[in-house]
Amino acid sequence: MSFDTVTATQLRATGGLKWSKYPEALGAFVAEMDFGVPPAVTRALHGSVGSGLLGYLPSWLEQELQCATSEWMSTRYDWTIPPEDVLPTADVILACELALRVLTPPEAKVVVMTPAYGPFFGLSAVLGREVIEVPMIRDRQSWAVDLDGIAAAFRAGGGILVLCNPHNPIGKVYTRAELDAIAEIVDYHGGRVFADEIHAPVMYGGGRHIPYASISEIAAAHALTATSASKGFNLAGLKCAQIVVGNDADRRTLGRLHDYITHGCATLGAIATVAAYREGRLWLDEVVSYLEGNRDLVARMLPEIAPEIGFSHPAATYFSWLDVRPLRLDDPRSYFLHHAQVALSDGVGFGSVGQGHVRLNLAMPRPLLEQAVTAIAESAARSSAV
Repeated sequence: MSFDTVTATQLRATGGLKWSKYPEALGAFVAEMDFGVPPAVTRALHGSVGSGLLGYLPSWLEQELQCATSEWMSTRYDWTIPPEDVLPTADVILACELALRVLTPPEAKVVVMTPAYGPFFGLSAVLGREVIEVPMIRDRQSWAVDLDGIAAAFRAGGGILVLCNPHNPIGKVYTRAELDAIAEIVDYHGGRVFADEIHAPVMYGGGRHIPYASISEIAAAHALTATSASKGFNLAGLKCAQIVVGNDADRRTLGRLHDYITHGCATLGAIATVAAYREGRLWLDEVVSYLEGNRDLVARMLPEIAPEIGFSHPAATYFSWLDVRPLRLDDPRSYFLHHAQVALSDGVGFGSVGQGHVRLNLAMPRPLLEQAVTAIAESAARSSAV
Protein backbone atom coordinates (compact mmCIF):
# COMPACT_ATOMS: atom_id res chain seq x y z
CA MET A 1 0.00 0.00 0.00
CA SER A 2 1.46 3.35 -1.05
CA PHE A 3 0.00 6.75 -0.29
CA ASP A 4 2.89 8.82 -1.63
CA THR A 5 1.36 9.26 -5.07
CA VAL A 6 -1.88 10.84 -3.86
CA THR A 7 -1.89 14.51 -4.83
CA ALA A 8 -3.44 17.60 -3.31
CA THR A 9 -5.54 17.98 -6.45
CA GLN A 10 -7.02 14.53 -5.96
CA LEU A 11 -7.72 15.20 -2.30
CA ARG A 12 -9.46 18.49 -3.07
CA ALA A 13 -11.56 16.77 -5.73
CA THR A 14 -12.86 14.34 -3.11
CA GLY A 15 -14.55 17.30 -1.43
CA GLY A 16 -13.85 16.48 2.22
CA LEU A 17 -13.62 19.19 4.87
CA LYS A 18 -9.88 18.81 5.33
CA TRP A 19 -9.14 19.93 1.77
CA SER A 20 -12.18 22.02 0.83
CA LYS A 21 -12.43 24.51 3.70
CA TYR A 22 -9.14 26.19 2.70
CA PRO A 23 -8.81 25.11 -0.94
CA GLU A 24 -5.58 27.04 -1.59
CA ALA A 25 -3.83 25.53 1.44
CA LEU A 26 -2.47 22.14 2.43
CA GLY A 27 -5.04 20.55 4.75
CA ALA A 28 -3.41 19.70 8.07
CA PHE A 29 -6.02 20.65 10.65
CA VAL A 30 -9.21 18.63 11.21
CA ALA A 31 -8.84 15.01 12.39
CA GLU A 32 -9.27 13.20 9.10
CA MET A 33 -6.79 11.03 7.24
CA ASP A 34 -5.99 11.17 3.53
CA PHE A 35 -5.72 7.40 3.16
CA GLY A 36 -9.25 6.32 2.34
CA VAL A 37 -10.81 3.45 4.27
CA PRO A 38 -10.16 -0.30 4.52
CA PRO A 39 -11.36 -2.25 1.47
CA ALA A 40 -13.61 -4.32 3.74
CA VAL A 41 -15.40 -1.14 4.80
CA THR A 42 -15.92 -0.09 1.19
CA ARG A 43 -17.39 -3.50 0.35
CA ALA A 44 -19.68 -3.47 3.36
CA LEU A 45 -20.98 0.02 2.61
CA HIS A 46 -21.56 -0.77 -1.05
CA GLY A 47 -23.50 -3.87 -0.03
CA SER A 48 -25.69 -1.95 2.40
CA VAL A 49 -26.44 0.85 -0.06
CA GLY A 50 -27.13 -1.66 -2.83
CA SER A 51 -29.56 -3.61 -0.68
CA GLY A 52 -31.27 -0.48 0.63
CA LEU A 53 -30.21 -0.92 4.26
CA LEU A 54 -30.45 2.81 5.01
CA GLY A 55 -33.07 3.05 7.73
CA TYR A 56 -32.80 3.24 11.50
CA LEU A 57 -30.37 1.01 13.35
CA PRO A 58 -31.95 -2.48 13.51
CA SER A 59 -31.59 -4.62 16.63
CA TRP A 60 -29.59 -7.32 14.87
CA LEU A 61 -27.03 -4.78 13.69
CA GLU A 62 -26.77 -3.23 17.14
CA GLN A 63 -25.97 -6.70 18.48
CA GLU A 64 -23.37 -7.24 15.75
CA LEU A 65 -21.76 -3.92 16.65
CA GLN A 66 -21.73 -4.85 20.33
CA CYS A 67 -20.06 -8.18 19.59
CA ALA A 68 -17.53 -6.69 17.16
CA THR A 69 -16.58 -4.00 19.68
CA SER A 70 -16.17 -6.59 22.44
CA GLU A 71 -13.98 -8.70 20.15
CA TRP A 72 -11.88 -5.68 19.18
CA MET A 73 -11.30 -4.66 22.79
CA SER A 74 -10.25 -8.19 23.67
CA THR A 75 -7.87 -8.82 20.79
CA ARG A 76 -6.40 -5.33 20.47
CA TYR A 77 -6.23 -4.21 24.11
CA ASP A 78 -6.67 -7.39 26.16
CA TRP A 79 -9.80 -5.91 27.73
CA THR A 80 -12.65 -8.34 28.25
CA ILE A 81 -16.07 -6.69 28.23
CA PRO A 82 -19.49 -8.29 27.78
CA PRO A 83 -21.10 -7.27 24.48
CA GLU A 84 -24.16 -6.04 26.38
CA ASP A 85 -22.00 -3.40 28.10
CA VAL A 86 -21.55 -1.66 24.74
CA LEU A 87 -24.03 1.08 23.83
CA PRO A 88 -23.97 2.48 20.28
CA THR A 89 -24.26 6.24 19.96
CA ALA A 90 -23.51 8.96 17.44
CA ASP A 91 -20.12 10.24 18.59
CA VAL A 92 -17.82 10.74 21.55
CA ILE A 93 -19.04 14.27 22.26
CA LEU A 94 -22.62 13.02 22.62
CA ALA A 95 -21.29 10.37 25.00
CA CYS A 96 -19.50 13.07 27.00
CA GLU A 97 -22.68 15.13 27.14
CA LEU A 98 -24.47 12.07 28.48
CA ALA A 99 -21.83 11.62 31.19
CA LEU A 100 -22.13 15.26 32.26
CA ARG A 101 -25.93 15.49 32.14
CA VAL A 102 -26.84 12.10 33.55
CA LEU A 103 -23.98 10.86 35.69
CA THR A 104 -22.89 14.03 37.49
CA PRO A 105 -24.83 16.70 39.42
CA PRO A 106 -25.33 20.11 37.76
CA GLU A 107 -22.86 21.83 40.06
CA ALA A 108 -20.01 19.42 39.32
CA LYS A 109 -17.09 21.14 37.62
CA VAL A 110 -15.31 19.51 34.69
CA VAL A 111 -11.62 18.77 35.16
CA VAL A 112 -9.59 18.72 31.94
CA MET A 113 -5.87 18.03 31.56
CA THR A 114 -4.69 20.51 28.97
CA PRO A 115 -3.98 20.96 26.16
CA ALA A 116 -7.04 18.87 25.28
CA TYR A 117 -9.61 18.30 22.56
CA GLY A 118 -11.41 21.60 22.06
CA PRO A 119 -15.08 20.53 21.92
CA PHE A 120 -14.93 19.46 25.56
CA PHE A 121 -14.66 23.14 26.48
CA GLY A 122 -17.53 24.15 24.21
CA LEU A 123 -19.76 21.35 25.49
CA SER A 124 -19.08 22.30 29.10
CA ALA A 125 -19.99 25.92 28.35
CA VAL A 126 -23.26 24.94 26.66
CA LEU A 127 -24.18 22.85 29.70
CA GLY A 128 -23.27 25.68 32.07
CA ARG A 129 -20.38 23.74 33.60
CA GLU A 130 -17.22 25.40 34.86
CA VAL A 131 -14.00 23.89 33.52
CA ILE A 132 -10.93 23.52 35.71
CA GLU A 133 -7.84 23.22 33.54
CA VAL A 134 -4.94 21.16 34.87
CA PRO A 135 -1.98 21.75 32.55
CA MET A 136 0.20 18.76 31.72
CA ILE A 137 3.81 19.00 32.92
CA ARG A 138 6.22 19.25 29.99
CA ASP A 139 9.87 18.28 30.04
CA ARG A 140 12.35 17.75 27.21
CA GLN A 141 11.23 14.24 26.35
CA SER A 142 7.68 13.70 27.54
CA TRP A 143 4.52 14.92 29.21
CA ALA A 144 3.72 14.11 32.83
CA VAL A 145 0.44 14.18 34.73
CA ASP A 146 0.06 16.85 37.40
CA LEU A 147 -1.45 14.57 40.04
CA ASP A 148 -1.40 17.29 42.68
CA GLY A 149 -3.23 19.56 40.25
CA ILE A 150 -5.93 16.93 39.65
CA ALA A 151 -6.42 16.44 43.38
CA ALA A 152 -6.65 20.20 43.89
CA ALA A 153 -9.22 20.45 41.09
CA PHE A 154 -11.46 17.88 42.77
CA ARG A 155 -11.09 19.67 46.09
CA ALA A 156 -12.20 22.86 44.30
CA GLY A 157 -15.46 21.29 43.18
CA GLY A 158 -14.43 19.06 40.32
CA GLY A 159 -16.87 16.23 39.79
CA ILE A 160 -15.65 14.55 36.63
CA LEU A 161 -12.29 14.24 34.92
CA VAL A 162 -12.24 14.16 31.12
CA LEU A 163 -9.36 11.85 30.21
CA CYS A 164 -8.10 11.78 26.61
CA ASN A 165 -6.41 8.39 26.43
CA PRO A 166 -4.32 8.54 24.21
CA HIS A 167 -4.10 12.28 24.60
CA ASN A 168 -5.14 14.60 21.78
CA PRO A 169 -3.29 16.84 20.77
CA ILE A 170 0.04 15.89 22.41
CA GLY A 171 0.04 12.18 21.53
CA LYS A 172 0.74 11.04 25.09
CA VAL A 173 0.25 7.38 26.01
CA TYR A 174 -0.60 6.93 29.67
CA THR A 175 1.32 4.36 31.69
CA ARG A 176 -0.35 1.91 34.02
CA ALA A 177 1.19 3.71 36.99
CA GLU A 178 -0.26 7.04 35.85
CA LEU A 179 -3.72 5.58 35.35
CA ASP A 180 -3.59 3.89 38.75
CA ALA A 181 -2.63 7.17 40.39
CA ILE A 182 -5.47 9.02 38.64
CA ALA A 183 -7.96 6.34 39.68
CA GLU A 184 -6.85 6.60 43.31
CA ILE A 185 -7.39 10.37 43.34
CA VAL A 186 -10.79 10.20 41.64
CA ASP A 187 -11.96 7.41 43.94
CA TYR A 188 -10.81 9.29 47.04
CA HIS A 189 -12.84 12.34 46.03
CA GLY A 190 -15.89 10.36 44.90
CA GLY A 191 -15.55 11.67 41.35
CA ARG A 192 -16.12 10.27 37.88
CA VAL A 193 -13.97 9.82 34.78
CA PHE A 194 -15.09 10.19 31.19
CA ALA A 195 -12.47 8.29 29.20
CA ASP A 196 -12.24 9.41 25.57
CA GLU A 197 -10.32 6.56 23.92
CA ILE A 198 -11.11 7.34 20.31
CA HIS A 199 -7.45 7.55 19.26
CA ALA A 200 -6.46 4.19 20.77
CA PRO A 201 -5.99 2.40 17.40
CA VAL A 202 -3.06 4.67 16.43
CA MET A 203 -0.10 3.68 18.62
CA TYR A 204 3.56 3.82 17.59
CA GLY A 205 6.63 1.73 18.33
CA GLY A 206 4.66 -1.38 19.20
CA GLY A 207 2.98 0.46 22.08
CA ARG A 208 -0.20 -0.93 23.56
CA HIS A 209 -3.17 1.10 24.66
CA ILE A 210 -4.37 0.54 28.23
CA PRO A 211 -8.10 1.24 28.56
CA TYR A 212 -8.65 3.23 31.74
CA ALA A 213 -11.60 1.15 32.95
CA SER A 214 -9.59 -2.05 32.51
CA ILE A 215 -6.99 -1.30 35.17
CA SER A 216 -9.07 -2.10 38.25
CA GLU A 217 -12.55 -2.51 39.66
CA ILE A 218 -12.10 0.89 41.29
CA ALA A 219 -11.55 2.56 37.92
CA ALA A 220 -14.39 0.66 36.27
CA ALA A 221 -16.73 1.74 39.05
CA HIS A 222 -16.35 5.44 38.28
CA ALA A 223 -15.55 5.40 34.55
CA LEU A 224 -17.61 5.80 31.43
CA THR A 225 -15.60 4.96 28.32
CA ALA A 226 -16.28 6.19 24.80
CA THR A 227 -14.51 5.02 21.69
CA SER A 228 -15.05 4.71 17.95
CA ALA A 229 -13.51 3.42 14.75
CA SER A 230 -13.81 6.92 13.33
CA LYS A 231 -10.20 8.06 13.83
CA GLY A 232 -8.23 4.85 13.30
CA PHE A 233 -10.28 3.81 10.27
CA ASN A 234 -11.19 7.26 8.92
CA LEU A 235 -14.97 7.04 9.40
CA ALA A 236 -15.77 10.30 11.21
CA GLY A 237 -18.65 11.28 8.93
CA LEU A 238 -20.55 8.03 9.48
CA LYS A 239 -21.56 8.87 13.06
CA CYS A 240 -21.01 5.71 15.05
CA ALA A 241 -19.34 5.57 18.45
CA GLN A 242 -19.47 3.10 21.32
CA ILE A 243 -20.01 3.71 25.01
CA VAL A 244 -18.64 1.05 27.34
CA VAL A 245 -20.39 0.84 30.71
CA GLY A 246 -18.35 -0.43 33.65
CA ASN A 247 -20.62 -0.72 36.68
CA ASP A 248 -24.11 -1.83 37.69
CA ALA A 249 -25.38 1.62 38.61
CA ASP A 250 -24.55 3.02 35.18
CA ARG A 251 -26.02 -0.07 33.52
CA ARG A 252 -29.34 0.63 35.21
CA THR A 253 -29.25 4.38 34.58
CA LEU A 254 -28.17 4.22 30.95
CA GLY A 255 -30.31 1.17 30.25
CA ARG A 256 -33.39 3.30 30.89
CA LEU A 257 -32.10 5.75 28.26
CA HIS A 258 -31.22 3.12 25.68
CA ASP A 259 -33.42 4.42 22.87
CA TYR A 260 -32.25 8.01 23.36
CA ILE A 261 -28.56 7.03 23.45
CA THR A 262 -28.63 4.77 20.41
CA HIS A 263 -30.97 6.86 18.26
CA GLY A 264 -28.17 8.93 16.69
CA CYS A 265 -26.02 5.96 15.71
CA ALA A 266 -26.14 5.71 11.92
CA THR A 267 -26.85 2.36 10.31
CA LEU A 268 -24.09 2.84 7.74
CA GLY A 269 -21.74 3.81 10.53
CA ALA A 270 -22.48 0.58 12.36
CA ILE A 271 -21.98 -1.44 9.15
CA ALA A 272 -18.63 0.25 8.55
CA THR A 273 -17.51 -0.15 12.16
CA VAL A 274 -18.25 -3.88 12.25
CA ALA A 275 -16.28 -4.34 9.03
CA ALA A 276 -13.39 -2.23 10.34
CA TYR A 277 -13.13 -4.03 13.67
CA ARG A 278 -13.39 -7.50 12.15
CA GLU A 279 -11.60 -7.13 8.81
CA GLY A 280 -9.58 -3.90 8.94
CA ARG A 281 -6.65 -4.88 11.16
CA LEU A 282 -4.06 -5.35 8.41
CA TRP A 283 -5.06 -2.08 6.75
CA LEU A 284 -4.79 -0.27 10.08
CA ASP A 285 -1.37 -1.73 10.80
CA GLU A 286 -0.09 -0.52 7.44
CA VAL A 287 -1.54 2.94 7.98
CA VAL A 288 -0.03 3.21 11.46
CA SER A 289 3.36 2.18 10.08
CA TYR A 290 3.07 4.91 7.43
CA LEU A 291 2.01 7.46 10.04
CA GLU A 292 5.00 6.54 12.16
CA GLY A 293 7.21 7.32 9.19
CA ASN A 294 5.48 10.69 8.84
CA ARG A 295 6.02 11.43 12.51
CA ASP A 296 9.71 10.57 12.19
CA LEU A 297 10.01 12.76 9.10
CA VAL A 298 8.77 15.79 11.04
CA ALA A 299 11.11 14.92 13.91
CA ARG A 300 14.05 14.95 11.51
CA MET A 301 13.07 18.02 9.52
CA LEU A 302 12.01 20.55 12.13
CA PRO A 303 15.24 20.64 14.20
CA GLU A 304 17.21 21.12 10.97
CA ILE A 305 15.16 23.76 9.18
CA ALA A 306 13.14 25.36 12.01
CA PRO A 307 14.96 24.79 15.31
CA GLU A 308 12.98 27.59 16.94
CA ILE A 309 9.76 25.55 16.66
CA GLY A 310 9.20 23.10 19.49
CA PHE A 311 8.04 19.64 18.44
CA SER A 312 6.05 17.12 20.49
CA HIS A 313 7.09 13.58 19.50
CA PRO A 314 3.78 11.73 19.73
CA ALA A 315 3.65 8.14 20.95
CA ALA A 316 0.09 7.86 19.61
CA THR A 317 -2.48 9.77 17.50
CA TYR A 318 -1.66 11.35 14.14
CA PHE A 319 -1.01 14.82 15.54
CA SER A 320 2.07 16.85 16.31
CA TRP A 321 1.82 19.69 18.81
CA LEU A 322 4.03 22.56 17.67
CA ASP A 323 5.27 25.23 20.04
CA VAL A 324 5.71 28.43 18.02
CA ARG A 325 5.88 30.86 20.94
CA PRO A 326 9.45 31.91 20.05
CA LEU A 327 8.05 33.39 16.83
CA ARG A 328 5.90 35.84 18.83
CA LEU A 329 2.96 35.57 16.45
CA ASP A 330 -0.33 37.17 17.40
CA ASP A 331 -2.34 34.50 15.60
CA PRO A 332 -0.18 31.49 14.59
CA ARG A 333 -2.95 29.61 12.79
CA SER A 334 -3.83 32.58 10.63
CA TYR A 335 -0.18 33.40 10.01
CA PHE A 336 0.68 29.94 8.69
CA LEU A 337 -2.53 29.76 6.67
CA HIS A 338 -1.74 32.99 4.82
CA HIS A 339 2.07 32.89 4.71
CA ALA A 340 2.75 29.15 4.41
CA GLN A 341 -0.55 28.08 2.83
CA VAL A 342 -0.86 25.36 5.46
CA ALA A 343 -4.12 24.97 7.38
CA LEU A 344 -3.41 24.02 11.01
CA SER A 345 -5.52 23.82 14.18
CA ASP A 346 -5.27 26.82 16.49
CA GLY A 347 -3.72 25.90 19.84
CA VAL A 348 -6.00 28.28 21.74
CA GLY A 349 -8.89 25.92 21.10
CA PHE A 350 -7.18 23.27 23.23
CA GLY A 351 -7.18 25.31 26.42
CA SER A 352 -5.40 28.37 27.78
CA VAL A 353 -2.01 26.59 27.63
CA GLY A 354 -2.46 26.34 23.86
CA GLN A 355 -1.58 29.99 23.34
CA GLY A 356 1.32 30.14 20.90
CA HIS A 357 0.84 26.57 19.66
CA VAL A 358 -0.67 24.87 16.63
CA ARG A 359 -1.64 21.27 15.94
CA LEU A 360 -0.30 19.64 12.79
CA ASN A 361 -2.19 16.68 11.31
CA LEU A 362 0.37 14.09 10.15
CA ALA A 363 -2.14 11.93 8.26
CA MET A 364 -1.34 13.03 4.73
CA PRO A 365 0.80 11.72 1.88
CA ARG A 366 4.45 12.08 2.87
CA PRO A 367 5.45 14.35 -0.03
CA LEU A 368 2.66 16.75 0.96
CA LEU A 369 3.71 16.59 4.61
CA GLU A 370 7.28 17.40 3.64
CA GLN A 371 5.97 20.32 1.58
CA ALA A 372 3.89 21.54 4.54
CA VAL A 373 6.76 21.36 7.03
CA THR A 374 9.07 23.14 4.60
CA ALA A 375 6.51 25.91 4.08
CA ILE A 376 6.00 26.28 7.83
CA ALA A 377 9.75 26.55 8.36
CA GLU A 378 10.20 29.09 5.57
CA SER A 379 7.37 31.28 6.82
CA ALA A 380 8.74 31.01 10.37
CA ALA A 381 12.10 32.29 9.11
CA ARG A 382 10.36 35.23 7.42
CA SER A 383 8.50 36.09 10.60
CA SER A 384 11.75 36.14 12.55
CA ALA A 385 13.32 38.44 9.98
CA VAL A 386 10.61 41.06 10.34
